[in-house]
Amino acid sequence: MKQILRVQLAQLPTPIEPLEKITALLGGARLLIKRDDQTGLALGGNKTRKLEYLIADALSRKADVVITAGAAQSNHCRQTAAAATKFGLRCVLVVGGNKPDIPNGNLLLDRMLGAEIHWTDRDRRGERMEEIAGEFRREGHRPYIIPIGGSNGVGAQGYVAAAREAVDQLAAMGEHVGTMVVASSSGGTQAGLALGAKLAGYKGRILGISIDKGERGPDRYEVELAAIANAAAEVMGVSERMVPEDFWVEYGYLGEGYGIVGSLEREALSLMATQEAIILDPVYTGRAFGAVLDLMRRGVLGREKSGGGVLFWHTGGAAACFGYAKEIAT
Repeated sequence: MKQILRVQLAQLPTPIEPLEKITALLGGARLLIKRDDQTGLALGGNKTRKLEYLIADALSRKADVVITAGAAQSNHCRQTAAAATKFGLRCVLVVGGNKPDIPNGNLLLDRMLGAEIHWTDRDRRGERMEEIAGEFRREGHRPYIIPIGGSNGVGAQGYVAAAREAVDQLAAMGEHVGTMVVASSSGGTQAGLALGAKLAGYKGRILGISIDKGERGPDRYEVELAAIANAAAEVMGVSERMVPEDFWVEYGYLGEGYGIVGSLEREALSLMATQEAIILDPVYTGRAFGAVLDLMRRGVLGREKSGGGVLFWHTGGAAACFGYAKEIAT
């Protein structure tokens, strides 16, 4: 294994907790939650794990500016802005959509953290990041582009390590989990978990709940996941490789599209808050946990031949609730 570059940003290990009340309500397999909303950096979230490797890579390349992109309520943008601040790097965020009159939720935190924000069409975010990087280079700066979600081989290392962390915790707790479930969008979290689970000898399955349609779909997205996982393996210097068939993605919970809150998300947020005093976010974990509830009620999840419980990865994002107050309260 190669020497791995990593800085310290997250408060690890994050806890695993049983969801006793919701388990009793569902009457099925034991349900647990991995609290990656508690990674600690600027309200926490899963991107902090990825940024430990991405920021280390940026620093090794003598970068003085980091550039990334996301939606207005992007948890990734918030955590990137915080990570850049911790290490004295300038941060530029390319945000898809129109600038609101009053920033709230994650967008407000981006500004508080000192990020420079550029607005553009959602489909032009990648192109705009490259344009801004070129402008910085002409001015003598050394920009470092972090892809949306931090989802590349470098960033995915964070969830390779997280998988081992969870497997060790579950063993210490005496818990048998047959399936781990995570919201899946840019792909780095699921790809890293799948590779990490394989390296750790985990015999269960990793289920990704697709959060957005985008231009991807079945087959193409699994190809992307395998590519990210294999890029991480290459960076780490390990021989394991993955193929699209290694990935399990559920596409049946896309609702009306990315960031559009419906009854599925509202029930998930309400149930988790009123029963377990845990706050989900309306875009990612709300949709993914809503899918878990439906799959468990229908007997699709938690009925595997290998038995065991279900571990839901809470990837954070509660700050986005303030940007979706009207939709959540409807």
